[in-house]
Amino acid sequence: MAITIDIVSDFVCPWCWIGKRHLDTFANEADIERRWHPYLLHPDMPAGGVARADFMRTKFGSDERASELAAGVTAAAKGAGLDIDYSRVERVPDTRDAHRLVRWAGGQGRADAVAEGLFRAYFSEGRDIGDVAVLADIGAAAGMDRVILEALLAGDADRDIVNAQADRARSMGVSGVPTHIFANKIAVVGAQPIEALRQAAELAAA
Repeated sequence: MAITIDIVSDFVCPWCWIGKRHLDTFANEADIERRWHPYLLHPDMPAGGVARADFMRTKFGSDERASELAAGVTAAAKGAGLDIDYSRVERVPDTRDAHRLVRWAGGQGRADAVAEGLFRAYFSEGRDIGDVAVLADIGAAAGMDRVILEALLAGDADRDIVNAQADRARSMGVSGVPTHIFANKIAVVGAQPIEALRQAAELAAA
């Protein structure tokens, strides 16, 4: 019987990609079913996003401090077999449309593939995952209908649901992502190693 893991994450969170890779590894030894849920690290982000350099400078106080933190994240990602290239990331996007895309992908059994595509596009390729054309590309690459996606993304379908779910995650006490919830019982916060995932699964099954 599959273990259900509810994943609360955001696609501009590098630790969420690292956490996904750890889950991917865990899936090689356990039967898991993943359900993706939205979280907005930057809920006040304008629709068009902002320049990453300006955003990081404001958030961390200096370019030097931002670069230092980015180097640490890049090294952690490399250890998980992931390539993060911040030199290619020009903007920090509003991720609401990315979360809408994953919601629709989930209905087709393609959420994991789309999530991976979002992380890779943003962190490795420096693509703007707030852009409709980029999101349509990612969805189409995962086997979704591009024409339908473009029409949906041009409108407001499920935007209220994404906002409500993200608000609910915060109201439930989720303050850090990724948060992985095993069988609605055990929460694992952060990009924890496979040993922690294994222990959580055992506790949830007990």
